[in-house]
Amino acid sequence: MKIIIDIGGWIGAVMLLLAYFLVSSKRVGGTSTRYQSLNVVGSVLVGTNAFYYSALPSFGINVVWIGIGITALASRRKGGSRG
Repeated sequence: MKIIIDIGGWIGAVMLLLAYFLVSSKRVGGTSTRYQSLNVVGSVLVGTNAFYYSALPSFGINVVWIGIGITALASRRKGGSRG
């Protein structure tokens, strides 16, 4: 189980860095579905890793990050915008 948690954590970290790179290089918009989805999935993976290792501050910030991403994705659906 530990190896799965570790691999998931690293994949999540790469996803969060990729999201940051894409928005910083203006390849995607900060409100795009791609950006928000990378953040949500990446945070779920990193948050799971943090919880497993009892890194509660990291777990907490990832829970907040997931909430922000889900809220942004939900508002995109309501507004009907694409990205």
